[in-house]
Amino acid sequence: GYEQSGFIQPSLMQSTNHVYTSSTLSGVSTPVDALMSQGLHSSRHPRRDTRTSIGGFEWFQSQRLLYWVLVIVLWSCLRLYAQPRWAHGGKKDDVMGSVDKPSHYENGPNIKSFLAAKQERTAYRQRADGRSPYILWKRNARSVRHSRRRLDRKRKATVGMRSHKSEEMVLTKNASYGMIVGPFSVIEDKLLGSIWKKQSGTCNSKGDFGRAVRSRKFVLIIHELSMTGAPLSMMELATELLSCQATVSVVVLSKKGGLMRELTQRRIRVLEDRAELSFKAALQADLVIAGSAVCASWIEQYTDRYPTSSSRIVWWIMENRREYFDRSRMVLDRAEVLVFLSKSQSRQWLAWCKEENIKLRSAPAIVPLSVNDELAFVAGIACSLNTPSFTVERMMERRQKLRSFVRKEMGLTDEDMLVITLSSINPGKGQLLLLESAHLVMESHSSQESIRLRGGHVNLVTRHPSRSFGLPNEQFIPSDPTSQTQRKNLRLSSLSTALTDKIAVHFESVRRIRRKVQSENKRMTSNALKILIGSVGSKSNKRPYLEEMLRFLSLHSNFSKSVLWTPATTHIAPLYTAADAYAMNSQGLGETFGRVTLEAMAFGLPVLGTDAGGTKEIVEHNETGLLHPPGKRGAKALALNLRFLLKNPSVREQMGMRGRRKVERMYLKQHMYLKLTEVLFRCLRTK
Repeated sequence: GYEQSGFIQPSLMQSTNHVYTSSTLSGVSTPVDALMSQGLHSSRHPRRDTRTSIGGFEWFQSQRLLYWVLVIVLWSCLRLYAQPRWAHGGKKDDVMGSVDKPSHYENGPNIKSFLAAKQERTAYRQRADGRSPYILWKRNARSVRHSRRRLDRKRKATVGMRSHKSEEMVLTKNASYGMIVGPFSVIEDKLLGSIWKKQSGTCNSKGDFGRAVRSRKFVLIIHELSMTGAPLSMMELATELLSCQATVSVVVLSKKGGLMRELTQRRIRVLEDRAELSFKAALQADLVIAGSAVCASWIEQYTDRYPTSSSRIVWWIMENRREYFDRSRMVLDRAEVLVFLSKSQSRQWLAWCKEENIKLRSAPAIVPLSVNDELAFVAGIACSLNTPSFTVERMMERRQKLRSFVRKEMGLTDEDMLVITLSSINPGKGQLLLLESAHLVMESHSSQESIRLRGGHVNLVTRHPSRSFGLPNEQFIPSDPTSQTQRKNLRLSSLSTALTDKIAVHFESVRRIRRKVQSENKRMTSNALKILIGSVGSKSNKRPYLEEMLRFLSLHSNFSKSVLWTPATTHIAPLYTAADAYAMNSQGLGETFGRVTLEAMAFGLPVLGTDAGGTKEIVEHNETGLLHPPGKRGAKALALNLRFLLKNPSVREQMGMRGRRKVERMYLKQHMYLKLTEVLFRCLRTK
């Protein structure tokens, strides 16, 4: 009765192990455990069909962690795709690194509108998080500036490539250029051998320089990669340091130029970043060597970031113009030592520092440049590259073969005088004034030749032979009918004899004059003056100045045939070998020092240089070359010097030999590194 009414006695509840519940449908009590087991394992449970219909959704709802991971992955992919397209203006080519077309992102309104929209969308979220929206705006503005700088660099690279291409088009299409010769790298390797290229540095490990730099870390700052004196000198210094078992890293501030391939071949490490990465490398280095006044911006940023690092900076300044001083004067006192190339440059910079009240940390040092072993080897000067198979005598023989081949390729004869100048084409180097001086020589030669031809012409047919040849006048002879015929015959006989003798003497003198004039004309015609201008296509050339030179040559078409051109190259040994003289016509304050001047003297060439700057410290007038004043007033003096060397081959040979002996005595590699070692010891000791 209790079971039918749905009640259970308390005693029964305590004695049983199961908890019963009554069913209102059947009136039968069922244990709760059995009910739960049926709900979990029975396929006939009434709620099973409903769960199978929406089971996929419930499973996905239960896996919330997987859901959020999927959302984060999708968001990351979208960000990686959308952000570069926004930064580059939505152009795929720019994202891949193309610089053919600039992006429309360069326009100012697009930048401002994007920042405004971005700020509005995120302002509420930033305020909710308790942060100012200005932080996000500043971060976005910084990314915009970085993107703009990247685009500016690409645009400048594009302009540089276009200007380079346009210059090459001028070279191929402008008839005023005449003939472009070189480079002669193939024949150079064939005749001279490649032993000097297989070695990367020739360090003397037992010398002072080798002991000073061994196992040290150096960072070299190169302002550009053009084939000019400063970058080439820094590249050779890096090569020498590597050969002495030092660790070298190079920071390139501007990759304008063609030396990157050369750095790669020499296995010189170039840092990709010229900011934070280069600062960290410099901080870990034993010494930082900057190779130009243009490095002032890097030195300023580095010392601002790490003020205590100034004691490890050596600044090798290789410029001598006021504009370079003005851009570097604010940080001249941050370097431990300033190094100059010549005494005149040191005096000039110290005078400018005195004007601006700049006090340097220490006294400056003077370390002139030198002729490297590679060129000394080709020039026939004893150096570390000589071997029993490549002695000095054998190299002189091969050099003579190289000279004959190169001059033949240029279309020159043995009597022609080739004057070369190898530098970037700009007003400071004075190539246009050199052309004007050479043109004066050609004009004077043509005028004197015509005067000689006119002076050598003699009129042999005269109206009165007796007066022409100075015969005595006829005297009055009294008439005598008996001896009149005899006297007449006697007079005619004496007149004929005198006339014949006078005519023979005169003809002999005329022949001598003609032979002398012809030999002089032949000698002057055969000794033609040729000018070779180098570094065509260099990134350092000034295009307006180059066009001015071309206009001058177009006005003098005959003279333009005597002008040769050669592209910018590191294979300059064949050009020095083929030349007869070198022109260093730097204007203004003159050349800072003149690395090419030393190289020309090493090859036995007399130097025609301006009487200014470091050139007058190297070239001795009337001993190793001839000096002339800079500017327009020096053009006529340079023309006279050119004509003097043209007429006196033996004199220019003697000057060249004296210059070669001076290089062997003062300007070889060991002389430069001996002075550089003193600077390194001073800086490394104060670390």
